[in-house]
Amino acid sequence: MKQNRRNFIKKLFAGGLTLSFFPGILSKVYADDYIPLNYKPNVDQWDDENIRISWLGHSSMLIKFYDKWILTDPVLYSRVGVYFMGSSIGPSRLTPPALTVNEIPKPDIILLSHAHMDHTDYPTLRDLTEKYPNQIEVVVAYFTKDVIEDLPWKNITVLDWEDESVVSGIRIKANEVKHFGWRVPWEKDRSRGHFEDGRSYNSYVIDYKGKKILFGGDTADTDLLKPLKNENINIALMPIGAYNPWTRAHCNPEEALRMSHEIGAEVFIPMHCKTFKQGNEPFNEPIDWMNKSAPKYGLKVGLDEIGQTYIHI
Repeated sequence: MKQNRRNFIKKLFAGGLTLSFFPGILSKVYADDYIPLNYKPNVDQWDDENIRISWLGHSSMLIKFYDKWILTDPVLYSRVGVYFMGSSIGPSRLTPPALTVNEIPKPDIILLSHAHMDHTDYPTLRDLTEKYPNQIEVVVAYFTKDVIEDLPWKNITVLDWEDESVVSGIRIKANEVKHFGWRVPWEKDRSRGHFEDGRSYNSYVIDYKGKKILFGGDTADTDLLKPLKNENINIALMPIGAYNPWTRAHCNPEEALRMSHEIGAEVFIPMHCKTFKQGNEPFNEPIDWMNKSAPKYGLKVGLDEIGQTYIHI
């Protein structure tokens, strides 16, 4: 009985936070009233000779790391929220995903930074694993495996802060950020001091064939990434939205640029904006602020629109 209750609660809240935080209605798979995109990645033409990164929306990045496909925090349906009767109840997208689940090439690896609904979206992960059963490796933060362990993964790798592992031939290292990890408010969480049995939250360094990408996950302004200066990061994927008024959990564009500069990154790619209404800042403010401030930090902006693709030679 206790196990059945646990599974019911897990499924009910598989989409994320409670309705008291994010009211909404049952979702359709794709909405009719999105702000249209100007770009769409043509993945059929991506080769194995370089690194290609396309912003699919929010923190979902499709990476072709030479011959490996990596997908970060995939959230590809019209709403995120409480998972109920096959749909989600919660906030709706403002912009469509640049690729649908059916258009995504089979990922070798999915990286999940933490258990929040807008980063670990159960319906998206369910459909990807049903399409490619026992073929995808997934990497998750400490004490978050339970949210997705019932899905047909090839393998689940749990990485705590400073842990690293070789997954599908790629070295992946987890790093601490400044955020929080509970999926529903009553859960134990490391941001509340539960370091041994609380949900955690990661950024990741992805290291393959002499190149390194930082997937920043979700973070507020912090010095916790400074030790990565020794990693020789080539590309930083960093969150830049939902900072007004949520400065305790999210960095603004200036802070994200500064943190990327401090670790010596060459290229900056934004995420965590222009997808859901999570902060009070205007829709275009994070991207406009980033473009204005990037030259001060000597950073090349790899892309600035959902659907665009950056090519790193």
